Amino acid sequence: MTIKLEGLDFFAHHGYYAQEREIGNKYTIDVEVVLNDPIQIDDDNLGATVNYEIVYSIVEQVMKVPTKLLETLSQKINQQIIQEFPYIVSVQTTVSKHNPPIKGVCHKASVTLKTESR
Repeated sequence: MTIKLEGLDFFAHHGYYAQEREIGNKYTIDVEVVLNDPIQIDDDNLGATVNYEIVYSIVEQVMKVPTKLLETLSQKINQQIIQEFPYIVSVQTTVSKHNPPIKGVCHKASVTLKTESR
């Protein structure tokens, strides 16, 4: 089973350059969590699956701490989700920075990282 949260938008102060961290920018996060099949959802028990609110809260907290690299953000999000839900198979995040400071037109720069649980 795959659970996705798509289009989590944040304004945050990340970036390699000091000016990026000072001014801030818009970021979009997509999270995909894979669980073993079949999951026991017959009793409609939220505890048997992944709570979307908790996933959102994890992403929100990670996004509050200024970081230089998108890769670092993806890694921290994945690690914390696996820590919170140790029964998942894997988590994949895509972190996108809107209008990155590069020469030329670029709508988004994105990093996708998949982390397997152990």
